[in-house]
Amino acid sequence: MTARPLEIAAKPYPFRVADRDAVALLVIDMQRDFLEPGGFGAALGNDVKRLQRIVPTVRRVLDAFRDHGLPIIHTKEGHRLDLSDCPPAKRSRGAPGMRIGDVGPMGRILVLGEPGNDFVPELAPAPGELVVPKPGKGAFYRTGLDARLAALGVSHLIIAGVTTEVCVQTTMREANDRGYECLLIEDATESYFPEFKAATLEMVRAQGAIIGWTAPAAAVLEAL
Repeated sequence: MTARPLEIAAKPYPFRVADRDAVALLVIDMQRDFLEPGGFGAALGNDVKRLQRIVPTVRRVLDAFRDHGLPIIHTKEGHRLDLSDCPPAKRSRGAPGMRIGDVGPMGRILVLGEPGNDFVPELAPAPGELVVPKPGKGAFYRTGLDARLAALGVSHLIIAGVTTEVCVQTTMREANDRGYECLLIEDATESYFPEFKAATLEMVRAQGAIIGWTAPAAAVLEAL
């Protein structure tokens, strides 16, 4: 089979892939607990409307990957019912009475299977798309994601999701350590703090793409 190269206009220089069949879209934690009132993000005192703004852009990228038959992976941060996979240092974050595992307007916060832990409806996974529950910030920690990507023949990741400086950046650094080439879609990721997002974009593409590349969604869609 003839390889189909892909080149995306990106920073700090073009993101090149020898064969687009080695590319997957990784959508990080587009969950109600982070994007809607009553979830964990709001419980921490954040304005969740900032994260909601990227939903249409993420959907456009999802649709493009679906149209081209390229792999899509959705991650979902969440914990077991008994919180046995949630360390005390993580559970202690948040306002009293609204910590991980506590009952909020959308069920127990960041607990797998609860309504708030589900994806926002506009970005629900399609049949056949891989969903990876994760107990940590990074998508590779205690998930088996590395083996699943290897089975798909994936070497390059196009990344979207939230939040830019926490779960997204952690995942990019984990992926970089494992040898994946990563591109973060600038307008398909967001933070509750605009200055944190801006700093993260600069950090990942600094020193010749030391962690990865960044590009707007329009550049990704045009390349596809």
